Amino acid sequence: MMWALIFLFSCYFSGMMAIVYGFRKLPLFSSDAIEPIIHFSVIIPFRNEAENLPNLLNTIEALNYPSALFEVIFVNDASEDNSEKIVGEAIEKSKFSLKLIQNNRLSNSPKKDAITEAIRISKNQWMVTTDADCDLPKNWLKTLDNFIQKKNPVMVCGPVIYKTCGNTLENFQQVDGFSLQAITIGSFGLKNPLLSNGANLAYTKDCFLKVNGFTANNHIASGDDIFLLEKVKKTFSKQIHFLKSKDFIVSTKPQKKWKNTINQRVRWASKTSKQKSIASLILGLLVLVVNIIFLTLPFFMIFDYENIAIYILLLYFKIIIDYSVVYPSAKFFSKEFKFWSFQWLQIVYASIIIIIVLKSLRGRYYWKGRAFVNQ
Repeated sequence: MMWALIFLFSCYFSGMMAIVYGFRKLPLFSSDAIEPIIHFSVIIPFRNEAENLPNLLNTIEALNYPSALFEVIFVNDASEDNSEKIVGEAIEKSKFSLKLIQNNRLSNSPKKDAITEAIRISKNQWMVTTDADCDLPKNWLKTLDNFIQKKNPVMVCGPVIYKTCGNTLENFQQVDGFSLQAITIGSFGLKNPLLSNGANLAYTKDCFLKVNGFTANNHIASGDDIFLLEKVKKTFSKQIHFLKSKDFIVSTKPQKKWKNTINQRVRWASKTSKQKSIASLILGLLVLVVNIIFLTLPFFMIFDYENIAIYILLLYFKIIIDYSVVYPSAKFFSKEFKFWSFQWLQIVYASIIIIIVLKSLRGRYYWKGRAFVNQ
């Protein structure tokens, strides 16, 4: 039993250190003073986002990019508040191309339907997706344009960070976000992209059509980012890049309640379990098993007191490994936190993972007032 634990933690260590190596290997992107030429269609699906839309619209107005080179397409997904009115008023005042369309529901995935509909009526070659609860940096499109001109990609994934005010719930989401970003960026550094985030994702219309969009996975409610990444990776493996730049970081709002946070992660889990990447599945399973063992180590200490020193060593070994993964990610986002405050968050993190797995087994979750069934 003891050797099995040591072997498992050794595998976990190897996997996490590979992520750290990949993260550090991927260089920061530096923009040059070149003339912007890329035309973008920014796609923003929304449902009941009246609280967040004014702030998003302000960041769009502040974008440092020629207004003639981009359009913004808002897709209303059956909102029941005054979100549509807010966007409509913005259209009347806008100095750039701002459109509002209605979602055309064709599948079990409202967001994929919304993006597909927006792409259908878009007038540009490059699609950029984000969410209604996000803040966009002023040089967002300018940095992306610069990157495309230099790298000639067909898909560009970007960094996303949670805005927090410091309470336990928000700190958990931010640390969780750092770990996901570490895996995302690290996997790109290892030239085997595993994750992406639809809050900051760009791809060409030709690429989207070439891989038949979301066909074959639109029965799964979420996954407009990961499943598309997997499909594009098969056809354009050398033309997928991660834009690692502080000028390209999109900020998003954390959930305000634990219930919503757990539902959000159950939603994410519903797509992760359907991934076809062997590396993703192995890494996910390894993280799950190690976190379960992490929570049970105190019981091992009680019932196998003779080996308590080894169990304590494994406990802190796991914490140190995770801190080593999260720290460079947090530093990239200009956020630092102390090791002592990270320790107790590990207990919360491991507990949430188990709760998510248990809730996922029910095959049903709620998101933005709707019930979804995993398929």
